[in-house]
Amino acid sequence: MHYLSNLWAALDFGSLRDMILRLVSVFLCLTIHETCHGLAAYALGDPTAKAEHRLSLNPLHHIDWLGLVMMFVAGFGWAKPVPVNPNYFKKPKQGMALTALAGPVSNFLLALLLLFGVRLMFEHAAYTTLNQAIFDFLLDTAILSIGLGLFNLVPIPPLDGSKVLFSLLPNRVYDTVLRYESYGMILLWVLVLLGVGDAYFTKAIIRVYELFCRAVGF
Repeated sequence: MHYLSNLWAALDFGSLRDMILRLVSVFLCLTIHETCHGLAAYALGDPTAKAEHRLSLNPLHHIDWLGLVMMFVAGFGWAKPVPVNPNYFKKPKQGMALTALAGPVSNFLLALLLLFGVRLMFEHAAYTTLNQAIFDFLLDTAILSIGLGLFNLVPIPPLDGSKVLFSLLPNRVYDTVLRYESYGMILLWVLVLLGVGDAYFTKAIIRVYELFCRAVGF
């Protein structure tokens, strides 16, 4: 029993709590992102995501476990892509672009909502350990959501920004580019591992964060 007591005392519950809260933040941001992709596609006439139960706020429907692990290990991960069939869209290229944009836009709206909650807590909530934990969670999740939204706007396949960029191309060029889309993931991995653009990306997150704070009056 003495051994078990020492083991219990040695556990770092602060770190464990932080890890769990970080996991909840990731689940929330990715779930909103992927669900909104599906909702946009459904609104434009594509029932594929709905048929595969991806119009859901259950994170288990969207999480790719390898992608989740890589997010914590390498700082770069992914969720299960929402299935989209552009043949259902009246204008396939434009439909794909709008469906793609729905993900990052949802992350920015989520960040605004969370920062508004941060403002309310800052102005009206008395200081307690619990309130501080909630405050930190809202703030950290808002920053994560901004980062996820901005990252997905990078115009490299398979990120959402590439689908928006490709929609501006002539049809013949568009069809050619799609054949090489799978190589984008390799390029993305190389850029992330080499840290290319990290400084600019960090500055972009800070700028958007400051803009959103002003927008909510915080």
